[in-house]
Amino acid sequence: MTISLMEMGFQIASPSITPNQSFYRPIHWPPPADWVVSLDAQDHPLSRWGDSVLDFSAWVGKTFKLDFAGGRHNRSAPKLGPENQYVMRLLTTWLIWGPRGPKSWNSSRNSFYLIRRIVSLCENEGVLASELERFPKVIDKIHKLFQAKKERETILLILDRLRRGIETLGICLLNEEGLRILSKSFSANPCAGDEETVQTAYIPPRIWTYQNLRLRACLDDFLMHSEKVEECYHFCVDAYAYNFGSLEAAVVRTTPSDSYRPFAKQKDPSAVKRGENKYYGPFMDTAQKFCIAELIKRWIKRPKAGFDIRSLGSYLTLVQMVAITYIANFTLQRIEEASGLRSDCLIWDEDPTLGNIPIIRGETTKTDPDSDARWPTSPSVEVAVNAASFVAKMRMRCIAANPHSDCSEYDKANPLLFHYSCDPWGSSSRGFKPYVTQPMLSTYQNLLKRFPLLLDEDVLRITEDELATARMFTPNLDKDGKFKAGSVWVLAYHQLRRTGGVNMFASGLLSDTSIQVIMKHLTLHQTRYYGKNHSRLRFNEEVEGLTTTAKYDVMAKQIEAIVSERYVSPLGAERKQEVVVNLVSDKDFKALVKAGKKGEISFRETRLGGCTKRGHCDYGGIESISRCAGGDGAKPCRDAVYDREKASSAERHLKSVEHRLEVAQPESPRKKALEAEAQGLRNYLNVVRN
Repeated sequence: MTISLMEMGFQIASPSITPNQSFYRPIHWPPPADWVVSLDAQDHPLSRWGDSVLDFSAWVGKTFKLDFAGGRHNRSAPKLGPENQYVMRLLTTWLIWGPRGPKSWNSSRNSFYLIRRIVSLCENEGVLASELERFPKVIDKIHKLFQAKKERETILLILDRLRRGIETLGICLLNEEGLRILSKSFSANPCAGDEETVQTAYIPPRIWTYQNLRLRACLDDFLMHSEKVEECYHFCVDAYAYNFGSLEAAVVRTTPSDSYRPFAKQKDPSAVKRGENKYYGPFMDTAQKFCIAELIKRWIKRPKAGFDIRSLGSYLTLVQMVAITYIANFTLQRIEEASGLRSDCLIWDEDPTLGNIPIIRGETTKTDPDSDARWPTSPSVEVAVNAASFVAKMRMRCIAANPHSDCSEYDKANPLLFHYSCDPWGSSSRGFKPYVTQPMLSTYQNLLKRFPLLLDEDVLRITEDELATARMFTPNLDKDGKFKAGSVWVLAYHQLRRTGGVNMFASGLLSDTSIQVIMKHLTLHQTRYYGKNHSRLRFNEEVEGLTTTAKYDVMAKQIEAIVSERYVSPLGAERKQEVVVNLVSDKDFKALVKAGKKGEISFRETRLGGCTKRGHCDYGGIESISRCAGGDGAKPCRDAVYDREKASSAERHLKSVEHRLEVAQPESPRKKALEAEAQGLRNYLNVVRN
């Protein structure tokens, strides 16, 4: 995408650098050789853009130089010729001054030297780095340069960032096809020790969808009854405050006698008669009065001693935990990040192209500390934020009354979505930790153990097909024996991150794994928002790295699948062989299999299968498939391949189109488009069925 110079700028915090200074951003692109990029301690020009070494030592406070030329002595970086120095200079300028630039000097130096390894390889191979994508054999050697898993993840993210800036940058180390080859090369050549580690599991689509639907059902059920829950909650809190003399005494509970508890069985019935306190009978009578008894029974398993007032507290905690889990599904946040969100975490960013985009803002401290990190998400998380915020604000009444909580006015107005409860019927609150002590959700398995009615274990049992799907993205999935056909899938919060990243790129809009169709979520916006390289807001870089890695991992798997019987050409078996072989070489069909495994074939998923056309396609295959499948009366597209596994999806879509045809205006453009779409779907179904 094209970036204006005003969108560029130095991102590293420094009192010496402000936006109005000439070195804050390039004055034009490419920058002139005499552009001053750094100053010395006396504010005199120290380095200019065309220098062989850029020196930022005065700003960093210690020796900090980026050496483009190299080769000066045994300890210096490998030598680069003038042409590759120029390429390296352009890439470095984009990395430091371009959109989403690093926020620390260490990150800048790390990015510089990771990229310089690749440019040095090109120099040794006699290749101009900006033409690297033309040399797949050189790309195959890159994996040897990066023997640490973190370095491989980082270099993919850096290369993808450079790729997205090609229209302004003017050059690109690797395009999408080159990145696919590199990603495949990384997978085929694991780092030392990687084979010993079981990768985070990819959750099969059915199981992923099921847990999401159940989480959503729980939240919707709560919001439907929220007013009654609130009335019941405050009634119970008032009852405790009356019997204990004040709300503070009730939450601290200096007197634990049962006679003070309005819903406990009274050992001294005479106390009630004397009017010293009030007793309302078993709690479920009160829950019935407020019409929430069935709600609690639906989500909370009956305790051995029967339901009591503590069941209300358990239900409220369930809603908060479910909300955080639901948010984590669609932000790819770590669970500690999601559990630290506050009530105002959801904001909407107005984008001129995509419209209103929901953004979750919060704090991250793992790799790049940021108190205002951003995660593009799905509009449906609004339900989760509303539910958790409702409970948090309701419970804040008791937390604020506890003198040990030390709540600030900000905490009261904008509470955490998840925190320790301080309800008067819970365990003793005398040892209640200050509100600033942030709890973290326990594991997903502990959530299910504590609330067994949330998910049905039988539905979570793994089928053979699902195990095969999961192994596609986690080859050593069953190494530790946890995942077997017929056993219950062991859910974990970190799985949500990886599965979300893969799903964002693995699904065509109408495939079985499509979040958009199954969940009715606009996560296509989320994918595009990560891909547009927005610069107005700083998004969580670690999540962007996760999705970038998943993107090329998915592409490599799709390339492998294209050579199987699963995919057919609408023009016959010979055309399938011809299409893909022509993209690689003039070799026989065996070359197709080999090329597919190497990731050398261009492939983009469509609603009917895939497109093997290199470069841009004017017809898409997403909004309409009529041109791909010959629905417009012409022959099907020569670059299209059909996926047999999308037949059921196509059948459903055909019925929908035929229904819309019945009410379309005769001879209207819409009716003609629908007729072409319907005929295209029939053509596809005829091919895959025969």
